[in-house]
Amino acid sequence: MRLLTNINIDFLGKRKIAAICSGIVIATGLFSLLVKGGPALAIDFTGGTLAQLQFSSPADVGDIRERLLEYGFSRPTIQQFGAENEILVRVPVEEAGETLSTQLQEALVGLEFQVRRLETVGSKIGGELRGKALQSVLFALLGILIYISLRFDRYYALGAVAALAHDVLITLGVFSLLNLELDLAIIAAFLTIVGYSLNDTIVVFDRIRENVKIFRKSDFFTTVNKSVNETLSRTIITSLTTFVVVLILYLFGGEVIKYFAFALIIGVLVGTYSSIYVASPLMASLEVRAQARASK
Repeated sequence: MRLLTNINIDFLGKRKIAAICSGIVIATGLFSLLVKGGPALAIDFTGGTLAQLQFSSPADVGDIRERLLEYGFSRPTIQQFGAENEILVRVPVEEAGETLSTQLQEALVGLEFQVRRLETVGSKIGGELRGKALQSVLFALLGILIYISLRFDRYYALGAVAALAHDVLITLGVFSLLNLELDLAIIAAFLTIVGYSLNDTIVVFDRIRENVKIFRKSDFFTTVNKSVNETLSRTIITSLTTFVVVLILYLFGGEVIKYFAFALIIGVLVGTYSSIYVASPLMASLEVRAQARASK
């Protein structure tokens, strides 16, 4: 099925504008991370105890925070979780007793609630998970760099990895700007974004390689632009169907996977953009420069 036929959009002609736009978005996200001292990490990485509480009536977050501070918790984090009568309470692992549930019952005396979930992660385990999460993303990018270098050449590989890093940085920046926490599920979303974006980029690169052999005498930028246009219909259909699925997950999947789906929504949109405006233009620029140096 072809959604678009006989199109000829000058994508590479807009590559400088796209580079400026991407640079602004990434710089904004990095500035947010710098100001906040890094991304907000969930207890998966920092260590701590989390309790999900369901109250009999809408919860007053401010009142609950004051009660917990008065009880003795120095750094409690309280936020609504879905319904107005449900909240999440996070406290450092060293401040939680044998059972946080008992402490909450004492601190919130007079309020009717039940503990629906209780999780504890030690600070040492959290540090190990943080290191392994970073390693998983870096190893994924390294593996992709090696794979595409072997399948195509190093300039294709650099274009693809630059696009993947672009997607991850933008998604991370959005999470920082919105003060959303990173947990293991979000790291899984990052790796999913890497795989999705790479698949889209490989399809475009395959068409470029085919057209380079067919149109040997054509300008390389023209050939790349033609290839992007030829695969645009497939790119839009794939991205649209994937977007619909993750949007449904975000709207109806519940709070547990809400932010995982949100990360994928960003990844699908940014990944589609980067395969057209980042990976292909960067690869083409590097190839043309290499050809110019070789001709000299």
